[in-house]
Amino acid sequence: MRHLAANDYRTQSPHSFALHTDHPAAVSLKEIDNTLFINVIERLQAEYGDVYGYDNVMLSGTHTHSGPGGYLQYLLFDITSLGFVHETLDAMVEGIFQSIKRAHESTVPGRVYVSSGDLLEASINRSPTGYLNNPLEERLKYQHDTDKTMTLLRLEAQDGTPLGMVNWFAVHPTSMNNTNTLISGDNKGYASQLFEEAMNPAGSLPGQGKFVGAFAQTNCGDVSPNTQGPRCIDTGLPCELASSTCNGRVQNCIASGPGKDMVESTKIIGTMQFDKAWELYHNTSSSTLLSGPVQYVRQTIDMSNFTVNTENGTFRTCKPALGYSFAAGTIDGPGAFDFSQGTTESNPFWDMISGLLHTPSQEQISCHAPKPILLDTGEISRPYPWHPKVMDTQMGLVGQLAIMPVPGEFTTMCGRRFRDKVANTLTSGGGITDVVTVLAGLSNVYSHYITTWEEYQVQRYEAASTIFGPHSCQAYIQQYQTLATALLNNEVLAEGPSMPDMSYSVITLLPGVFFDGTPIGSAFGDVIAQPYPLAYTGETVTAKFVSGHPRNDVQLGGSFLTVEFLNDTTGAWQVVATDANWETRFIWDRVSSLLGTSLATVKWDIPDNTPEGTYRLTHTGHYKTLLRNVDQYYGASSSFKVVKPLSGNINNNEINTRETIVKLEPPKPWWMRLFFGS
Repeated sequence: MRHLAANDYRTQSPHSFALHTDHPAAVSLKEIDNTLFINVIERLQAEYGDVYGYDNVMLSGTHTHSGPGGYLQYLLFDITSLGFVHETLDAMVEGIFQSIKRAHESTVPGRVYVSSGDLLEASINRSPTGYLNNPLEERLKYQHDTDKTMTLLRLEAQDGTPLGMVNWFAVHPTSMNNTNTLISGDNKGYASQLFEEAMNPAGSLPGQGKFVGAFAQTNCGDVSPNTQGPRCIDTGLPCELASSTCNGRVQNCIASGPGKDMVESTKIIGTMQFDKAWELYHNTSSSTLLSGPVQYVRQTIDMSNFTVNTENGTFRTCKPALGYSFAAGTIDGPGAFDFSQGTTESNPFWDMISGLLHTPSQEQISCHAPKPILLDTGEISRPYPWHPKVMDTQMGLVGQLAIMPVPGEFTTMCGRRFRDKVANTLTSGGGITDVVTVLAGLSNVYSHYITTWEEYQVQRYEAASTIFGPHSCQAYIQQYQTLATALLNNEVLAEGPSMPDMSYSVITLLPGVFFDGTPIGSAFGDVIAQPYPLAYTGETVTAKFVSGHPRNDVQLGGSFLTVEFLNDTTGAWQVVATDANWETRFIWDRVSSLLGTSLATVKWDIPDNTPEGTYRLTHTGHYKTLLRNVDQYYGASSSFKVVKPLSGNINNNEINTRETIVKLEPPKPWWMRLFFGS
């Protein structure tokens, strides 16, 4: 029996699908890294032996920019998180393992269908000058400058019971911009929650239902969800196109939309993806049944020294390096200082600054031209490597579907060339007919971006972040054609160089939790700010709790908060939302590092369709004592009534009524709660 396990790691809950030769089924699959991949495989093999391995497990990320950091083992990726954070890695490994375990243990005989359709209004190209440098005859083959096609798999049991759905659509999960400090699955995570909520029984909490809906990533490299496009936030005028600047600086050139703020924009782009996926999933007449064996092949390669054969001669890829435009950022999140996109010449001042770390060799400069090197990461190994060099390349066949996990963010045109070339290899010489090719982005290892050679010459952000040089796209095409040929001929490829695991030698500068304390007269879990006793649907209710540090226990599979509804019949409190729900927010602040005191804020945006009744907010956490023990605590707010506004919109009379109720029930001071309770 052949197994293929695929995992799409979203920030809040991993989604995985286990596909077997005889019976495909579904259950559980952010950037992926060597050490994350290695640790997941070790956990799987400890549980299942050789059923799962590096060749038949694919870990793919959506690339939300609002996820926890510190779990990538290469130095550059962990600078902003003050080094490696083992708690993040451990939580991700365990979550992905449990997800795949659920998938494995719930497999049943079934069928997989594939369908596709276009989604037109959910994305724009954020580097149009780079795209326009591709050959005209190539661009004329396509109607749009981003890929608009969503490819979807519908998984069902033999008796027709829905099991799961996974789709691939190219758009960055950057609707939540870089001012957001909360963990979020962004637009793809929101779409996933909508789909699972619609398919699972009413009342199912996120991640708890049997049906799994994954919104996966593909060639999103130059694709933005901020469809209003870039504008100068100080003048409202369009940004300078080639450099994405306003008055010569990138800081004021920001893309937004389509909503009035990032939260609304996330919902809109997520809902668009949900609507298209819903349409494709239920339009069974346009879907194709996948038939044939499950096959897979894998090979690691040294991408820093890979021979590339082109029509213009033979070239080699380069050791990793980042260009000036990398520091400029993008219209989804601009950079700093005086860097701008489209920079193809170096600056003596910044050359001097970067030279303090390392001065690139002439060979490296020539290899990366016309990229002016800002960070020569491939030639720096102090205190350990700054960038990966060994890439994991892999391909899986499920009948006539070819899934190609790639270790980075391919741009639109690079992805198109990649799919077309590999599809030609798979169909040539009487191979697979009617093949469907899917590029699964950000898989197994993360290596920044991959642009076409032509886009590389323009040196937008994506090109400056193509760390292996101008021939990277063609190198990957060539390698995956090799994988495709091996699959067709049942060849076993040499494994290639081993992937390093440096998780035990990485640097951690983020201090651990020494201890937690409470203000005088308070205990952990005490509510120091109660919600209003009366709230209307469409409003936000808030409670604040005396808290411990969340790193004491990340509560994998649990929740830092709940919204609970009082069942009048049974008198029991029923959980209706957790910290995984879109309408809730858990905000933690360290009030005093010296005293170890913390504050947890729980917010609930009451959905318009919330039933009227009595509710409360709760917070569960853990605190660390001076003796280093970790204990759990729990707190619950006072109950409050939720009602619908009489007119459909909240008016001043209703606000006055609520304020009168609040005045009638003032909160007790701390000394009364200390002696008499709350």
